[in-house]
Amino acid sequence: MFAQAEQRLDAGRFEAAEQALDCADAVIGDEGDARSRYELTRRRGILDFRRERIPQALERFECAVAQSRTLGDRTAEARDLKNVGAALRRLGDFRGALRSLTASLEIQRAQGEISGAVLNNIADVYRELRESETAMRYYRDALAFYRAKGDPAEAAHVQETRAEVALDGGDTRQASAWLQEALAVYRNQGNRVYELRVHDGLIRAALALGDVPQARRWSAGALALAETWKLPLPAALQLQIARTARFEGNTASAAARLREALDAAAEGDPARVPLLEELATVQESMGDVVAANATLRRVNAEAAKLMRAQHDRQLDWLRIRFEAAEQQRTIAVLESENRLRGAQLRQRTLLLWLALVSGVAAALGFWLLLQRRRQRERLREEARRIRHEEELARYRREADALAEDRSLLQTLLDSREDAVCLLDAEGQVLAANRAGGLRLGAAPASPPVGQAVSAFVAEADRPALLAALERMEDSAAQRLEFATRQGRTLLASLEPWAGGDGLVVLALRERADAQAQQAAPGEDRAQDGAAPSVRDAFRRVLVELMLAVIDAWEGATGTGRLELAERSRIWRVNIDDGRLRARAMERYLAVSKLPRNPRWRDVLRSAYFVLAQCEGLSADTRAALQTRIDAVLAYTRRDAFV
Repeated sequence: MFAQAEQRLDAGRFEAAEQALDCADAVIGDEGDARSRYELTRRRGILDFRRERIPQALERFECAVAQSRTLGDRTAEARDLKNVGAALRRLGDFRGALRSLTASLEIQRAQGEISGAVLNNIADVYRELRESETAMRYYRDALAFYRAKGDPAEAAHVQETRAEVALDGGDTRQASAWLQEALAVYRNQGNRVYELRVHDGLIRAALALGDVPQARRWSAGALALAETWKLPLPAALQLQIARTARFEGNTASAAARLREALDAAAEGDPARVPLLEELATVQESMGDVVAANATLRRVNAEAAKLMRAQHDRQLDWLRIRFEAAEQQRTIAVLESENRLRGAQLRQRTLLLWLALVSGVAAALGFWLLLQRRRQRERLREEARRIRHEEELARYRREADALAEDRSLLQTLLDSREDAVCLLDAEGQVLAANRAGGLRLGAAPASPPVGQAVSAFVAEADRPALLAALERMEDSAAQRLEFATRQGRTLLASLEPWAGGDGLVVLALRERADAQAQQAAPGEDRAQDGAAPSVRDAFRRVLVELMLAVIDAWEGATGTGRLELAERSRIWRVNIDDGRLRARAMERYLAVSKLPRNPRWRDVLRSAYFVLAQCEGLSADTRAALQTRIDAVLAYTRRDAFV
């Protein structure tokens, strides 16, 4: 996060940099390590400094100094003192800046690691104080440091600054030599931005020497460099190019360039003042005295605005200092009050101990009573848990039994030579032997199990097949003819499965095979599978289980049978006369309406769904429901039904 913030800061994306630092702050947290908190404070100060929020930056830099001292990191302390000096210099407190920078330099000298940046900053402060000789001495020390370090780019920066001091002091030829030395370094390194920037001083030096042709050559070189590398022209360079044009007598071009630079400069940019001054000079040269006077008024306004901004920054700094002092005073008062309250608290504590000891006995008795009650509740909860685990084990055994039935069914189907499929009441293929899948047109690698049988039938014959399936709950057997999607005509025989549960056995024959068997007319092969008395008892027990399931559901959830059908997805919900009905479920609520081939597994699934989903069922209701489930399972396990 710190590296990401630094990249965004270098790119001038201050808001994005602040977001990265906020994210780092969240990662560190209030209890983060001191080193990370220090880095966060320092980097926030740098961000405020770059955003021209100098008083806020100064406050953070001073906090970073205190943190680095606490950590015992002298290198970091020297760096933070340098930052404090830079902020004080921007606020106009040059003496304070010198104190901080000198302290940073002393620490570095003690460690034997002097930084050229500190020397350069000290020289900049002395330059602001107009002590040129002292400034040049520190610039020479910084230059020697960078050259010894083997950093030509930083050495060239120092040479640029020395050239500016020399130009201000009138030593133009020395300034020009230093600037050309810096230009050679930048060209050698391919740093086009710095190469363009140094042309500003070269043009200024040429104009100071009265060499207008040389100034024109430097100007043309700067323009060509900017055009070739698509670089923006700095305001200071624009100013010198415009001055060159004015000296050549091309005042119109100079005025146009100055206006272009002013449009590009942001409000509050100090570079606007010299640009406006030069524009006023150009306008005066053009004979437009009125415009020149107006421009000079703008110069005064811009200069006054800059002075006010500087003054405001200093006032902000003083205000922050005052607020910090007030906070320290408030903290001292609060600490005194806390000590007084601590003494009062100790006195009250002695009094409370007496009351506490007397209340412990009563609390202990109450605690013992509460523990006894909790123990009884834990025993009851453990008993409920054991019963629940026993029920889950029973459900798993029943599920395994149902899975075994399915396996036996598949084995039975595979043993048959004729094409046969097993369907549920909705027409879904539950099992099919190889011949059945081939007759339906399914690929050998993609059996039809899990798909609707109507998906393999020609669209024109699907309604007849679906109607026959709907009649199977009350029909012994049905026969019909349909075409597959591949155009093959099949004769289908629908018979109830001998195991009950509303399942349907679909036997498929080719037309030729069917004609060969026409000599033996079809018989109703559906057998009851059991004696009438046993069958009637099974049907009655099945209806009683369904009624008990609905009663348990309504008592536990407060909703009706439609909600049970929708939540369980076992029973289909239909729309009759504009209202919802579960017609298939309702047939299982009375023996007289019960289908001839009942789907007893769906009834069992409904019972298991209620037991699993309704946690509010009482123990008696669960026991009664389980008893009815066992009764149905007892009938289904007889040889007549399995």
